[in-house]
Amino acid sequence: MEYSLPSSLHYSTSTLLSSLIILVAAYLTFRQFRLRRPPIYLLDFSCFKPPQNYRVPYAAFAEHARFILGEEISSFLVRVLEKSGLGEETALPIGAHYIEPTPVPTMSGSREEAELVIFSAIDDLLKKTGVDPLDIGVLVINSNSFYPVPSLTSMVVNRYKLRSDIRSFSLASMGCSSGPISIGLARDLLIANPNTGLALIVSTEIITSPSWYQGKLRSMLIPNCLFRLGGAAILLSASPSHLPRSKYQLIHVIRTHLASDDRAYRCLWMEEDDAGHLGISLSKQVVDVASKALELHFATLCPLVLPLSEKLRYLSFLLQRSNKKSVTPAPTFVPEFRRAFDHFCLHAGGKAVVDGLQKVLELRDEEVEATRMSLHRFGNTSSSSVWYGLGYTEAKGRVRKGDRIWQLGLGGGFKCNSAVWRCVRDVDAKEGGGAWADCVHRYPVCC
Repeated sequence: MEYSLPSSLHYSTSTLLSSLIILVAAYLTFRQFRLRRPPIYLLDFSCFKPPQNYRVPYAAFAEHARFILGEEISSFLVRVLEKSGLGEETALPIGAHYIEPTPVPTMSGSREEAELVIFSAIDDLLKKTGVDPLDIGVLVINSNSFYPVPSLTSMVVNRYKLRSDIRSFSLASMGCSSGPISIGLARDLLIANPNTGLALIVSTEIITSPSWYQGKLRSMLIPNCLFRLGGAAILLSASPSHLPRSKYQLIHVIRTHLASDDRAYRCLWMEEDDAGHLGISLSKQVVDVASKALELHFATLCPLVLPLSEKLRYLSFLLQRSNKKSVTPAPTFVPEFRRAFDHFCLHAGGKAVVDGLQKVLELRDEEVEATRMSLHRFGNTSSSSVWYGLGYTEAKGRVRKGDRIWQLGLGGGFKCNSAVWRCVRDVDAKEGGGAWADCVHRYPVCC
């Protein structure tokens, strides 16, 4: 979703004290678990590249909106699109290109989109890795608003004739931050069942779904301007034999869920408008909720990933703050995340989201380049956007052995989730081409 974030986060004394306690406990727990838990490796991943005829240039979007919604609303949507950070090559499902679209998305249209995105990403991944589908023992697919019967996992099992004893899970309605949730689930299943084989994860958002808004309420039409076709397929393994072929090792999955707070629970809400059209409404409180989610998320993340020098700076700030008796506004603490991570793959929810995250995290322009370029080329692809960002970084030849990667997603619930990876070998730019292969030479661009 498109929303702004504050330029800094205010940490309460209680939060900081809790963080210090978490710091020590997390370090000890981490050491204990690392001694007994097998490492999880990422063999490779593939991002879906939409066909050329699915592109939605600004002019085509404006003409289509004018025909369906009228001049006034279409002008508003074009202004939103022009400020969104999306480029001229983003794509929508083929059904959205019809001059006279059906009144509501059909099940056949939704299945057609799901098969195109999911099968294309998996086909490319299997081709790149040479993996036999029968070696896959775990299958996890997350798609926010399309959940057919049979499930999306059944659709994949049927297509690739996967094993009858496969552990399969379809995750629905988990929001744009559900990618790390799927990675965490697959990790836990591989650890609990070490002989189960490989884990295949698919992160996507099927746009041709009931939540694709068909009405004329401006606030609920904004997601139609931002969401685009996209998806990613990922292969994980717990077998040391796969280390030489792997790209990354999974270090952490961190999840923060604020649904116990009523404001957070309702800030992104699926509902009908007065005319009965289903869509997503965005609360004005989403900025405050996102800020709180990030604050709590960092309280767990920072003790795990920050170097000792930053932890000491954190402690120094806490001591100064606890001794401060002034009534002036509370000081802020923003860790230097660039000292913990070499590459940042943030949720590409829209220009305002990226701008807000850049300010909150105090990142340089080059550190959010991958996220901005992913938004420009592919749009908001929901949970898969962090994989397009990593794909861009690989295609630029920037990933080297030992580099640390941070994937951060925000989504309804309200949730803030992270996956932290470490590169286990140099990644050649040609390996990371994929969806970026024919266009990465044109980037970065101004957006």
